[in-house]
Amino acid sequence: MTDQFDDFEDQLQAGPREVDAEALLRQVLDIVATAKPMPLSASVLISRDEVLDLLDEALARLPEELRQARWLLREREEFRAEQQRDADRLMEEVKAQAERMVSRTELVRQAKTTAEQIIGEAEETARRMRHEAEDYCDQKLAGMEIVLNRVLKTVSAGRERLQPQLEEVQEAELEDSFEASEDVFFDQDQL
Repeated sequence: MTDQFDDFEDQLQAGPREVDAEALLRQVLDIVATAKPMPLSASVLISRDEVLDLLDEALARLPEELRQARWLLREREEFRAEQQRDADRLMEEVKAQAERMVSRTELVRQAKTTAEQIIGEAEETARRMRHEAEDYCDQKLAGMEIVLNRVLKTVSAGRERLQPQLEEVQEAELEDSFEASEDVFFDQDQL
């Protein structure tokens, strides 16, 4: 038993923080488990001072370890809460971005619908204006046709009146040109 106590003394001298409460309690369990039994009894013989020293040391270290465990638990909970806040914030950002994308999509759809309406109205206006222009041109051409027909009739009537006189003038011109051609004799040798 004193060998175990000596091992404990060596551990304490090596460093006060190297032995934790759990190790001390395990040493107490080893001391009790390896203790020499009393003859004709279920009791064992252990060093009271040795066990009490180990238990006292374990109790002294236990609050520090519990404090560290509580601190670790608190740190872990704070970390989890911070991660949850980050996740919630990220989810809100994602939702906001999704809403913006949906609203953009809705705006694009509305813009396309409006553009299609404007294009349809413009095509209808262009078609109507083309028909109006064609009608206007047709009316002007019909008016010009009437005027030209009148002019043509007037010209035809004037020609008919001039026809006998014109025939006389043409015959006279033809005779004059014939007589002039008789006067001119072409001699090839004179060249």
